[in-house]
Amino acid sequence: MKLSYNKIAGKNTQRIEAISDGIFAVAMTLLVLEIKVPAAEGKLTEGELAHVLLAQMPRFLVYFLSFMTAGIFWVGQSAQFAYIEKSDRNLNWLSLLFLLFVSLLPFSTAFLSDYTNYKFAIFVYWFNILMLGVSLYINWSYAVRQRFVETESDLEAISGAIKRRIIVAQLLYFAGALLCFINTYLSIGFIILVQLNYAFGIVAGRRKQ
Repeated sequence: MKLSYNKIAGKNTQRIEAISDGIFAVAMTLLVLEIKVPAAEGKLTEGELAHVLLAQMPRFLVYFLSFMTAGIFWVGQSAQFAYIEKSDRNLNWLSLLFLLFVSLLPFSTAFLSDYTNYKFAIFVYWFNILMLGVSLYINWSYAVRQRFVETESDLEAISGAIKRRIIVAQLLYFAGALLCFINTYLSIGFIILVQLNYAFGIVAGRRKQ
């Protein structure tokens, strides 16, 4: 029996998870490199040194934003692969597409760190988040369509919850990006609040009480 390469390639989901963890780890580590110890000439007083550090606060803010972004999408992909039992060549490449946008996070973070007061920098960063969400949504939709997902669970409810979370989050991120027309720091702060909610389930937790 003659088999084509496309039929036998990419069957191991553990390989996807392994490279995903590696790329996330590298990307999250590279984020901190944008926070550099500022150079100062001459001898500084304690107050002047504190002022130098405080001047770096925007970079710390963007670093926190990006670390949260990476963490949320790492958890999101992990949630999907907790149910995805099978894979094929196409799912491998869809996962690599998602990881391409993960690996771009250090660049969009650096761009936003250098141009925090510019609306264009906010939209470059938001576009990175958008493509992460879109590629993750496509990845899950393909896995469900190809019946690679565990069938013993309530697949319809699980799939609906995963898709709904991605869509709602992306709408909130877009709303946050639009806030840059008022103030870029307001935009960043809103997106961080959205991320904190999704990370710790603040709103969902209150609804259960």
